[in-house]
Amino acid sequence: MGTDVGDVVFTHLQTSSDNRKGNPVGNISAVTDAEFEAQVLKSDKPVLVDFWAEWCGPCRQVAPILDEINAEHGEKITFLKMNVDENPVTPASYRVTGIPTINVYQGGEVVKSIVGAKPKAALLKELADFI
Repeated sequence: MGTDVGDVVFTHLQTSSDNRKGNPVGNISAVTDAEFEAQVLKSDKPVLVDFWAEWCGPCRQVAPILDEINAEHGEKITFLKMNVDENPVTPASYRVTGIPTINVYQGGEVVKSIVGAKPKAALLKELADFI
């Protein structure tokens, strides 16, 4: 018998170097409930916020993709991550009920919401108006 695909994915998640507890690794900074208004709502340029949790497998899948897009297009849009377990107020106020949820804010309002892990090409298409 061969290896179950679920076992391979689980093993990959366990051994992944993407330890996202506290400050996420990669090139995207964390934002907290306390900082949200100043860093997101009052920003002069669009802000993408990745709502995630440490235990969320799909969040781990999308994280490196967002890191790549940030590296390629970060001058046009600010990328931030918010841990929903450590910062429950903001996700609740924006009705974030599933993760990963990626919201783009512009002028203090949500102008785009993407729910679930998507491949890079799909994310680029969804974000085309901002990058």
